[in-house]
Amino acid sequence: MNAPGPAFPATSPDQVFDWLDTEAAKRGEAGLTRRLHPRGPSSDELDLAGDDYLGLARDKRVAGAAAAAALRWGAGSTGSRLGTGSTEVHAELEHALARFCGVQSALVFSSGFTANLGAVTALSGAESAIVTDKYIHASLVEGCRLARADLAAVAHGDAAAITHALATRRKQRALVVTDSVFSVDGDLAPLDELSAACRSHGAALLVDDTHGFGVLGEGGRGAVHEAGLSGAPDVVTTITLATALGTQGGAVLGPRRVIKHLVDTARSFMFDAGLAPGSAAAALAALGVLREEPELPGKVLTAAQGLAAGLTAAGLRVSAPSSAVVSLPAPSAEAALTWAASCSEHGIRVGCFRPPSVPDGASRLRLTAHAALSESDVERAVKVIAEVAPRGARS
Repeated sequence: MNAPGPAFPATSPDQVFDWLDTEAAKRGEAGLTRRLHPRGPSSDELDLAGDDYLGLARDKRVAGAAAAAALRWGAGSTGSRLGTGSTEVHAELEHALARFCGVQSALVFSSGFTANLGAVTALSGAESAIVTDKYIHASLVEGCRLARADLAAVAHGDAAAITHALATRRKQRALVVTDSVFSVDGDLAPLDELSAACRSHGAALLVDDTHGFGVLGEGGRGAVHEAGLSGAPDVVTTITLATALGTQGGAVLGPRRVIKHLVDTARSFMFDAGLAPGSAAAALAALGVLREEPELPGKVLTAAQGLAAGLTAAGLRVSAPSSAVVSLPAPSAEAALTWAASCSEHGIRVGCFRPPSVPDGASRLRLTAHAALSESDVERAVKVIAEVAPRGARS
């Protein structure tokens, strides 16, 4: 018989969660407390924090499509996609995404997070090996944890380390998982090298193109398309509809048999309510705008490059702008918070990334460029950010 476990004293109901107060105090001491800051429908601040890269969240064509679909189909999807939650709008959006990105098929999820969970878990499992970059997005990390596969997380941006992990794996099936554009510093993954490593070692490649789609590639078709990997039989792409398209939801793009497998097995698809029809219609309309205005992605990159150049000239340490994201390391979590607050006081809203949101543990300001930023907007932002920068932020 098993020996009994340790006996613990009875605890009163109002003490059960006392440990939460201890953890909250630790976070407070480390400058890692989070707070919600509800915003109004409009603001005088210049927004360099949101991910609405193409400025489509408020576009009347996009918002109008959402409103019209909500009136026609209702406010919610009414069920899972396998129940009553699939509408003609979902099917049209999936067809349009696949056609735009040059893949066989697409599947829409309720969010980019659930798309990543579904793709990673359904394409791996206990009989698989997963090899990842250490800096992948949290949604991919959670997918890897749930997959029960042999997992190797290697040094950031190191294709040779990925190759070594594939060559020394113990399971026949293998999946390499990476972001295309890493969300914290905006740097690019070496997709060409990763694809070559996968093909040399019989592995599939899963790329989260959240911050490449709508910004990189021909007409904003994404980093995977730019690398010439769209439509490849061994490559699967995930995206969110909440960045460049300015709406809600996520999608997995890839070979038809992969998408069919996800429909049958991806739990975050099967057991989640479908994306609201209004959000699906908004994404479809936003994709139409992107097709009609292919110059928008270039405007995002121009703005990002302007921010980086100006901040570098001001003596600040700045990440190279490979996409819309520009980041500036801060001396500490507390300094990052103060820096962001000072920017806001001067009318510039910036992102403030601290652990655990940053995989390297270093806090920073995260700026996101938008297609509508003017030269004067960029100059104003650079001036404010540089003037209120804390000690230790300069190179």
